[in-house]
Amino acid sequence: MTTTQSRNSQLEACIEACLKCLQDCEFCATACLDSDMVQIMAACIKACRDCADLCALCARFMSRTSDLHLQLCTVCADACDQCATECAQHDHEHCRRCAESCRRCAESCRQMSMAMA
Repeated sequence: MTTTQSRNSQLEACIEACLKCLQDCEFCATACLDSDMVQIMAACIKACRDCADLCALCARFMSRTSDLHLQLCTVCADACDQCATECAQHDHEHCRRCAESCRRCAESCRQMSMAMA
């Protein structure tokens, strides 16, 4: 595998991780909004929405190989970490799944930032 193929593979894997995280964050936020404890889940909803938006933007920037995608990967990883920390505090299946997805996405984004820098 050439260096270019390896980078493209890593880029595709990171885009997939961002899109999966986006899905899980949106699902988690919606489930929290639909719960009877919506006030208690406000921080979780906000974290999920921020994370989902950044994951979507990051995936778009990587897809077009924007000159800013490396910096955005760093910001996305931070948002994923914050969301994972918040979701991990709750005992709901959707929060657990979201936290796991956020951790995977954060790791992928960090690897992308380091590999391409």
